[in-house]
Amino acid sequence: MSERKPIESWLTDMDGVLIHEGVPIPGAEEFIKRLKDKDRPFLVLTNNSIYTPRDLQARLRRMGLDVPVENIWTSALATAQFLDDQRPGGTAYAIGEAGLTTALHDIGYVLTDHDPDYVVLGETRTYSFEAMTKAVRLINAGARFIATNPDETGPSTEGPLPATGSVAALITRATGKQPYFAGKPNPLMMRTGLNRLGAHSESSAMIGDRMDTDVLAGMEAGLRTFLVLTGSTGKDQVENYPFRPSEVVTSIADIVDLV
Repeated sequence: MSERKPIESWLTDMDGVLIHEGVPIPGAEEFIKRLKDKDRPFLVLTNNSIYTPRDLQARLRRMGLDVPVENIWTSALATAQFLDDQRPGGTAYAIGEAGLTTALHDIGYVLTDHDPDYVVLGETRTYSFEAMTKAVRLINAGARFIATNPDETGPSTEGPLPATGSVAALITRATGKQPYFAGKPNPLMMRTGLNRLGAHSESSAMIGDRMDTDVLAGMEAGLRTFLVLTGSTGKDQVENYPFRPSEVVTSIADIVDLV
């Protein structure tokens, strides 16, 4: 087996890797600083489509993490990139927050509930029965079904919240139509991120806290993968999966010296 090339570009998940419940994980600040000091290409990834990159930049800065807006890559941006490649200048009925609607506006999409090309489902804290009913009827009438990510739950200080994957399942049961998920674990999100950096998979790495999204997407995109144990997946759960990360480390602090 040939040796891997040195890591030149880094992709890292945000929640569970850099921050946890609004607090930076020890080592995250040093990791970001090292990347910037060494001028390494990098992206901070999130499947959450609620916030725009500028929103996330401000939230991270309040936590002491200085991540430039151009180094943030969300499932909403990956979804918009996919739609722009597939059907430029199209139309969509979007269920989501500013992160999704802004991304769609930025590629020139018209948001409408009249015969749209796509129904695009993203994350929101205010899913409404009316919006879901409209989505079902539009999909039954021929609109193509897209979702930003398959995450069934999302974190909160009170406990798990229903997320995009759960609502997508409801719409699927009502329509018989499966959505195309643009976010992790779809390697599309990794590949579009690498293209954004001008990077190659052979010399890039993905850091994540979930085996079923971060590690899987990184592996399928051909990246070296690091699983940190500060988020969703515990060390005892790694063997439950038919695939393995390249390395398992305690936290992001263990990766700083690899940059």
